[in-house]
Amino acid sequence: MTTSWTSPPARLTSALDAMLEGQARRELSARAARLSEGFRARMSSKELIRDESDALAYALTRLPATFAANATVLRNIFREVPQFSPSSLIDAGCGLASASFAALEVWPEIASVTLLDRSETFLTLARRLMRGDPRAALAEAEVVVKDLLALPPTEGPPADLVIASYALTEIEDAALPGVINALWERASGALALIEPGTPRDYARLMKARERLVGAGARIALPCPHDRPCPLAAPDWCHFSTRLARTRDHKLLKNADAPFEDEKFSYLVAFRDLEPARRRRIIAPPHPQKWGIELRLCSFEGIEQTTITKRDKDFFWNIRKAAWGDSVAGRDGVET
Repeated sequence: MTTSWTSPPARLTSALDAMLEGQARRELSARAARLSEGFRARMSSKELIRDESDALAYALTRLPATFAANATVLRNIFREVPQFSPSSLIDAGCGLASASFAALEVWPEIASVTLLDRSETFLTLARRLMRGDPRAALAEAEVVVKDLLALPPTEGPPADLVIASYALTEIEDAALPGVINALWERASGALALIEPGTPRDYARLMKARERLVGAGARIALPCPHDRPCPLAAPDWCHFSTRLARTRDHKLLKNADAPFEDEKFSYLVAFRDLEPARRRRIIAPPHPQKWGIELRLCSFEGIEQTTITKRDKDFFWNIRKAAWGDSVAGRDGVET
């Protein structure tokens, strides 16, 4: 298996379906095409999202994919750092709050959620999606209309978990250090940065990583160390998750395939917890007749290894490992 499958929860898809009632699909499809062209041209959401119909078109085409990427990252944290159990969340540059929905699926004990975004249109639609949610943290989420560029370093209480998901990609390079500082200042437990899986966004995450390490952060995922990334251009660290497309999703994207693959890069830093050092699969595994070939990032650097079927117990444990999974050694010890 090389790609994980992730889909939004039923309550979220039901809320989206309810918003579709009475909406002209052809008009939404045209809006979705305009948004897609704009984002490919590196226009910002501030430039592209003009009204609630634009936000709805964005929700139908992009919310499932951003939710899938967020859920994949947060589940990795849950599995690999089980002692971390946040009770408060700041969703910074939240857009339609896909990170908040994903976080509550992973940690239902989260008691307070703060949604922070510069777009009142996005925030209004996010609140509509959360309306009636049985989880009080979402139904009663605090909403703050503010640009990430305008965040003073010490304003407002910190949160156990701060997530900036698909938000830094719209920030100019010169402003990125200040935003990273402000986000880290607000994270009393962990900071998760999730971005499109492009070489550009990966390179910017590495700059953020360097800054966080310099501030004393402990990098937990996906890296097995705090040293500079050993990958050399044109290679870059990214992962993938697969999501099923609904009928409306296919219609709005003018797509026939029943699924799509969302590529993403990410970084998770902790303030106090000391993470385990886990090797990670950084490319799709290649099954062979005699075993399985893996490309791993380890404490020592990049490893290319083959696990043969003759190594029965270890092969059996690793044969279903996916791109992005962590890998223990043959003795079961993380390295």
